[in-house]
Amino acid sequence: MGKGAQRSPAHMSEAEEKTTADVLIGGYLYDVASFKHPGGSIVKFLTNNGDATEAFEEFHGRSKKAQAMLRSLPKVAAPRDVLDAREGNGRTDLTRGYARLREEFAREGRFDPNRSEIVYRVGEVVLMHVVGAYLVLATGYAAAGIILLGLASGRCGWLMHEAGHYSLTGEISVDRALQELIYGVGCGMSGAWWRNQHNKHHATPQKLQHDVDLDTLPLVAFHAKIAARARSPLVKLWLRLQCYLFIPVSCLLVALGWQLYLHPRHALRTKRKRELACMALRYVLLFGVVLRGMDHPVWAYLAYNQVAASYIFTNFSLSHTHLPVTEADEFVHWVEYAAKHTTNISPSPLCNWWMANLNFQVEHHLFPAMPQFQHKHISPRVRAFFEAHGLVYDVRPYFSCLRQTLANLHAVGHSTKDD
Repeated sequence: MGKGAQRSPAHMSEAEEKTTADVLIGGYLYDVASFKHPGGSIVKFLTNNGDATEAFEEFHGRSKKAQAMLRSLPKVAAPRDVLDAREGNGRTDLTRGYARLREEFAREGRFDPNRSEIVYRVGEVVLMHVVGAYLVLATGYAAAGIILLGLASGRCGWLMHEAGHYSLTGEISVDRALQELIYGVGCGMSGAWWRNQHNKHHATPQKLQHDVDLDTLPLVAFHAKIAARARSPLVKLWLRLQCYLFIPVSCLLVALGWQLYLHPRHALRTKRKRELACMALRYVLLFGVVLRGMDHPVWAYLAYNQVAASYIFTNFSLSHTHLPVTEADEFVHWVEYAAKHTTNISPSPLCNWWMANLNFQVEHHLFPAMPQFQHKHISPRVRAFFEAHGLVYDVRPYFSCLRQTLANLHAVGHSTKDD
C-alpha cells in the first residue's frame, strides 16, 4: 500500500460510525449525518476519515448549487489532531503541489471549453451515423455500415463521458442534456445512472467495496479478491475462460444488461422521462428505419452492439483493471489514486483519436473537469510534478497494455478454486 495511505481508526466503535458522519473539506469538518447527496451514496465513501477537499473541488467546481449546499451544512473548524491525522491523507506536500499546479492550469485557461472542439466532437458522431446508415440502406455494403454504426455508438460513449463530467460545454444543464441525448440515442443508456456510478469510480479508483468498476461479477473479475467471491461452479468456469470471452462476449452481455434492464429501470424509478424518450428513440430509428429492410434485423443489431461494446469497454479496461487495488479501509490521496492506480497509453495522433484523449487517464483522474483535448498539452508538466514528488508517471504502449489486461484476466480467472 502506498506511502501516505491511511486506515480507518481501529478505536472507533460500530455505534460511533453509525452516529458520526463528517467530511473534511478545506480544513473544516462538515456534518453529513442527515445529508442526502443528490448523486447517491458517494458521500459515504469519504466520511469519518481521509480528506475530501480535492474530490469536492474536482466534482463540483462548476456547480454553484453544490457550493451552496456545502455552505448550508453544519461545520466546525477541524481540530489540530484531526488535521494531523487526516489532512491531505498523509501527503500535505502533494496537496500543496497539486493546488499550485491546478491554479497554474486554470490561469492558462486549460479548464475552458473550446467551441470548435464541441462542433468537431458532436459533428463527428452525427456524420458517422449518417454515413453508416447510408451504407446499410442504400448500398451493397451493409456489413461495413453496421461496423461504422457500431464505432459511432462507441464514439458516443466517449462523447457522453465528456459531457457527463461537464467538461464539454462547461454549462452543467447543457452538458447533462447533451449527455442524455447522446447516451440515450447513441448507446441506449442512462446518463444519470452513469454519473452516479462513474463519480464513485473517480472518487476511489481501484478501491475494494467502493469502485463500482470492480463490482463486475458474475461476468468478469479483474482482481483475485473479486474472483474469490464466486461460489457457483459455472461462474468459476466462466471466469477461467474470461480472458477469451471478455472482448467478443462479455462486453456485449454487459451492454445488453445495461440497455435492456439496468438503465431503463433506473430511468423509470427516478422518473427521468427525457432519458426514457431518448432510449426509445434509439430503437425507433434502428428498427424502424436503419435495420428495417434487413432479413435478420435482430442479428444485425447484436453485431452492431458488439462492435460498440467491445470498442468502448475494452479501451476503458486498459487504464486501471490490471493495476493494484486499495483496501476498503484505506484512504489514499487524490494524486496517489491517479499515480498508483491509473496508467496512460502512449500517445500518438491515432491513439489519441481512438481513445478520445482518454489515453491520458492520469491527467483525467487528476482533473476530471478539464476538457479532454487539453490533456496532451499538460502531460509534460504532470510528469514533472510526479517526478518531483517521487511518484511514477505510468505510460505503456497500447498493445502492451492490452496484453497485460488480458493476461490479468487469465491470471485472475485461474485464481479461483473448486469447492
